[in-house]
Amino acid sequence: MNSNSQPIKLFLVVAFSCTSLLASLSPVLAKPTPNRSDAKTILAQAKTFNQPPIPAGSPPGGRVRGGAKRGEPGCPTPKIDLTALVPFTQEANSVINVWGQTTVEHPSWFFYVPYTKDSPYTVEFVLQDPDANEVYKKAIALSDKPGIIRVSLPSTAPALAVDTQYRWFFTINCDKEKNAPPTFVEGVIQRVNLSQPTVKKIETAEPLKRYSIYAQNGIWYEALTTLAELRQKNPQDAALKAEWRNLLGSIRLDDVAGEPILSGTP
Repeated sequence: MNSNSQPIKLFLVVAFSCTSLLASLSPVLAKPTPNRSDAKTILAQAKTFNQPPIPAGSPPGGRVRGGAKRGEPGCPTPKIDLTALVPFTQEANSVINVWGQTTVEHPSWFFYVPYTKDSPYTVEFVLQDPDANEVYKKAIALSDKPGIIRVSLPSTAPALAVDTQYRWFFTINCDKEKNAPPTFVEGVIQRVNLSQPTVKKIETAEPLKRYSIYAQNGIWYEALTTLAELRQKNPQDAALKAEWRNLLGSIRLDDVAGEPILSGTP
């Protein structure tokens, strides 16, 4: 009897010791995964941009690509046309609607510009209210190489009102006399409010998580701006590069996804 009980006692001691060891290690095992794993998880959750439906009323219309029609005078034809980094839809009647949402009073726009400062072209950005009154206008200096530039509405400009549609234009005049048509892109931006729980999440989230929340809620301008800033701070980050391609690919702008985001942009 005693001899048979010894193995049982030994087993119980070992089992108890293992249980104690696992208990002591549980805080370590429960420790969050490294930032790299967190980043991959967040980006996987973001998936593609969740484009909201076009608001009721007159369709916004617009133009996501610049460039003159074949045979028309104007700017030289580049490998990739002037492009607005904005969602767009193409209807059955070939009408294109270029439209996106923001949550801030003074948002930023991004454009791929194929021309450089060596070209004697004039460039300007214009923002109009629903009555076509000019809210903001800025001359844009071309960079020393083609790439993606950022144009921000300054704090000195009038703030965007909530639930109001504003029309923007980015225009390049390649003819000093302005006899030939310019190349331009245009679209509509609308400021909206998110729910208070979502706003609280954004306020306490790290930049990568903020990007994910914006993308999931259809807020294009902050999603793009947040991701662009992350890419500029971490230019060699492969996961961010892949997500940038994923985001632009989700709105059918794959061809500009590999173009550089230029620093020091207006």
